[in-house]
Amino acid sequence: MKKKIVVDGMHCASCASNIERSLRKIPEIENVSISVITKKAIVECEKEISDEKLAEAVKRAGYKVTEII
Repeated sequence: MKKKIVVDGMHCASCASNIERSLRKIPEIENVSISVITKKAIVECEKEISDEKLAEAVKRAGYKVTEII
């Protein structure tokens, strides 16, 4: 299962790295791909993860989720 997370406030590679590190702490996530240009994180999960859990991980890194698709 894949989910796209639109992130507000991400503007450089360091931002992307911080978000990726925070998302990888969620055990169900198998892969994370971040694009600074599109301001999106794409996560691949082995099972369903709540949007709230994903948003909390991004918030922990210091950024705001505007949408999860």
